[in-house]
Amino acid sequence: MQQVNPEELNLKDKLISINRVAKVVKGGKRFSFSALVVVGDGQGWVGIGKGKATEVPPAIAKAVGRAKKQLLQVPLRNGSIPHDVHGRFCGEHVYMKPAKAGTGIIAGGAVRAILEVLGAHNIIAKTLGRGNPYNVVQATLAGLSQLKGPEDVKQLRQVSNESSL
Repeated sequence: MQQVNPEELNLKDKLISINRVAKVVKGGKRFSFSALVVVGDGQGWVGIGKGKATEVPPAIAKAVGRAKKQLLQVPLRNGSIPHDVHGRFCGEHVYMKPAKAGTGIIAGGAVRAILEVLGAHNIIAKTLGRGNPYNVVQATLAGLSQLKGPEDVKQLRQVSNESSL
């Protein structure tokens, strides 16, 4: 995985979900908030983060900070992904395939948020499973990390630059 300085990128963040969680203690319940955030630059860099705090704004800030530390570069081709991919995490399955220009993003909830900040414009995605936002995000990232661009395929096949694929 390639390391990148988050300050060099023009990152925008998108909130996926906020969840109120409770810890039962002797005197009653202590409430805190869990936030799931995705950050991206719109040109192939994306990262996710989860933060927890007693108030919503600090939870979001923690999540954004963690997301900036876990950036992943995804190869894009003509505003879409290069090939079909199937990501899995726990009970969630996310199937993504490239679409023609003008199709737009056909995806639901958490997958749509990731694809928007990633910079993909024409893609079709289907989520199979219960729809837990955290697991859907992890499955989507697992699928996106499997993508290979033309340069990666050339290197894997050990093809010289003169010949084409």
